[in-house]
Amino acid sequence: MMRALQAEGVKTIFGYPGGSIMPVYDALFDYTRGEKKCFDHILVRHEQGATHAAEGYARVSGEVGVALVTSGPGVTNTLTGIADAMLDSTPIVVIAGQVPISALGTDAFQEVDLVGVAQPISKWSYQIRHAEDVTWAVSRAFYIARSGRPGPVVLDFARNAQVEEIDWEPKKVDFIRSYVAYPQLNMDAVREAAELINQAKRPLALVGQGVELGHAQEELKAFLEKADIPAGRTMLGLSALPSNHPLNVGMLGMHGNYAVNLKEQECDVLIAIGMRFSDRVTGNIKTYAKQAKIIHLDIDQSEIDKNVRTTVAVVADCKESLPAITALLDKQQHQEWRDSFKELDEKERVKVIEPAIHPQSGPLLMGEVVHAVAEQAADDAILVTDVGQNQLFATRYFKYHHKRSICTSGGLGTMGYGMPAAIGATFAAPERQVVCFMGDGGFQMCIEELGTIMEQQSPVKMILLNNHYLGNVRQWQDMFWMRRKSFTKMMNPCYELIAQGYGIPYQAVTDRKDLAAAIKKMLQTDGPFLMECAIKEDDDVLPMTPPGMNVNDMMLEI
Repeated sequence: MMRALQAEGVKTIFGYPGGSIMPVYDALFDYTRGEKKCFDHILVRHEQGATHAAEGYARVSGEVGVALVTSGPGVTNTLTGIADAMLDSTPIVVIAGQVPISALGTDAFQEVDLVGVAQPISKWSYQIRHAEDVTWAVSRAFYIARSGRPGPVVLDFARNAQVEEIDWEPKKVDFIRSYVAYPQLNMDAVREAAELINQAKRPLALVGQGVELGHAQEELKAFLEKADIPAGRTMLGLSALPSNHPLNVGMLGMHGNYAVNLKEQECDVLIAIGMRFSDRVTGNIKTYAKQAKIIHLDIDQSEIDKNVRTTVAVVADCKESLPAITALLDKQQHQEWRDSFKELDEKERVKVIEPAIHPQSGPLLMGEVVHAVAEQAADDAILVTDVGQNQLFATRYFKYHHKRSICTSGGLGTMGYGMPAAIGATFAAPERQVVCFMGDGGFQMCIEELGTIMEQQSPVKMILLNNHYLGNVRQWQDMFWMRRKSFTKMMNPCYELIAQGYGIPYQAVTDRKDLAAAIKKMLQTDGPFLMECAIKEDDDVLPMTPPGMNVNDMMLEI
């Protein structure tokens, strides 16, 4: 197992030992020190933290993240992270101990049918029953995890297979007959797409994480610039196009930017690139972009026509399909169409953005904290968020100048994701600044990972936006449930004492006049730092498209 992982280029493993994985951990002892050292093992405090840390590592590095855990509750604790990785196309491999095959089906201590449980939420799950299967299974696992549309793979490692002895025989899997990782580019579809774009008067591109996963950031820019196409980005695709690029027109989705969401209902050609038409982007699917001809570029055939009916589908890696289409495009100018965004942008700026980032009085707001951090953060800083209002404000008001600069839980919306994912990000890119925004709810869901941060001195700059509420649920209760705040008020501990217990520098900010200095201190402190900000209790995220409503019903005020 050690040599198979080494052959796959693994450098960092996030894990938690236990009885059924003990032989692997015993082997790991030699491979993390001395002459054999080739891995760093990061001892997390909970197995869910291992998977989220592996996700953060994968999202920032572009490599496969690895989690190593024991059987039973050890591996069932990883299921949330596996499902999260599946929905967000994140390549991780989870290796779990299992009872010996002679004990399978006997309800042995800490036995669970991992392959059966993991199959619906992973790209592949497999039980290694004999030692001779190890190298093949590991190579196949990494090939499946990283190729095509990436995702999580689960290996269930029976204890007898861990202790059997065989001669080492390397194996390399780079082809699976039933698995087409990279579909062949259909040039007829490319020509149809190019013709539609050349004829378009009001084209609009929707940029998803597929551009980042396909390492196609430069190809995207060339495509957009040649045809002068304004582009919105999904939450997971925010850093695929720099925030200051002249063709960037903002974030898509329920809490995205006003102009780009409304213009989806006016464009004549909609080009979706590496995105899946999530319900958070489309709103009411029955009324979404009915006026537009839709071109969908995606590596996964199953996404085509799944949610939105397409006019032309180009099924291929976008690093291949984008330049193929670009080569057939006419040089265009769509200045009048692009200018039509400006009035809506200004309306949002006046009604929403300025009050959110430059309030004149009252308690601190989430938007102003995010904006203030973004103003001082390094250009290549990595944004990590938890889930909830902290996520929505952070993704809206942070700035993205560098590829692979955002880690957030999109499809599953996993509270507790932020802190462990930020730990993973610091190991993926130790030279880059990592800032992690969390609410008081999500912070407490994986608060034990402060122990990992303490031990590793991971330089995570943690910004706790504390409003004493489960803020996103509270906002929905206020808007749609007659302000009946059912169990969303939070009684919180003293975070200063908690930080002190872990030896992590801490500062509280209750007054905006102290905010800039506190951020400067946080960013200049070596190692981890926790900055707690006292936030207005009823701070609401706007704009907002109410659930089930049309995209053009987006609200600028409540």
